[in-house]
Amino acid sequence: MSDEFNEPRLAINRIYTRKGDRGQTRLVGGQKVGKGSLRIQSYGAVDELNSFVGQARVRLENEDPAAFGTLITSLLRVQHELFNLGSLLATLPEDVHPKQPRVRAQDVERLEQEIDEANQGFPTLRSFILPGGSLHNTDLHICRTVCRRVERLMVALQDEGEPVDADAIAYVNRLSDAFFVWSRWVMHHGNFEETLWDPNAVNT
Repeated sequence: MSDEFNEPRLAINRIYTRKGDRGQTRLVGGQKVGKGSLRIQSYGAVDELNSFVGQARVRLENEDPAAFGTLITSLLRVQHELFNLGSLLATLPEDVHPKQPRVRAQDVERLEQEIDEANQGFPTLRSFILPGGSLHNTDLHICRTVCRRVERLMVALQDEGEPVDADAIAYVNRLSDAFFVWSRWVMHHGNFEETLWDPNAVNT
């Protein structure tokens, strides 16, 4: 439902405030933390990922919005979900409001459905795939690798003893799988040939 989460309560009138000039920032609950902390790195990496997803989406829109419409729609939704994830990571567990934006188990399940649908008809892989072959493929592989970094940072945060929402970790794990399958989908959709990893190619 559209009112499941609280709407943003922001009033961005000034771009710079000078409050972070000493290397600290505030979480949603008001706590001051260093900008190098794992929590800040985690949602900073989510922000970075969102930018790359936006780039991938816009390039697809500019080339052929009709042909890539389903994927474009999915990527736009993922961008909103990543903001929800960032909101959750920017909040200590004890400060999370029941209606605060977050990623949920149903978001993970939807990604799984999209992965299964996009993966239909692909030939069985006998090796790893090298990124490349098309700009869209490379865009989505960049999204995949940045998403994996988000996952590593979130797990590291959890390993430090800070609780991290289980659905959030499952979401980024599944999202990286989705980017991999979508990278294959754009290749097959555009009739590009995938390049498989050949350990002996260095000897040719």
